[in-house]
Amino acid sequence: MGYARDEATLVATPYLNKLPPSLAPDDLILVADTMLATGGTMAQVIEDIVSRGASDANIRIVSAVVAPPALKLLGERFPRVKVFAGMIDAELDERGFIVPGLGDAGDRAFGTL
Repeated sequence: MGYARDEATLVATPYLNKLPPSLAPDDLILVADTMLATGGTMAQVIEDIVSRGASDANIRIVSAVVAPPALKLLGERFPRVKVFAGMIDAELDERGFIVPGLGDAGDRAFGTL
């Protein structure tokens, strides 16, 4: 799955979705994302996965850097999802970017700059 987040609205739109049409509730799902800032994009990803039949209890997210707003949003909407992070950066700037963050690392990793 690939999503691009509009930097003005912070709304993400998918540009790639290779998920199978259906998933089983006992499927184990691992989602990797370099950074989780607001959590909005990851919430959309989880909704897409769950809408195909997977259980949110079997979803694991692995991220290098996360920010508290993402953890709060995901914890409220998907309390059974587990998030594994290398580091928590304390804040977001006015644009919804992690401070200090990694400088568009996700875009660089996937060549979407």
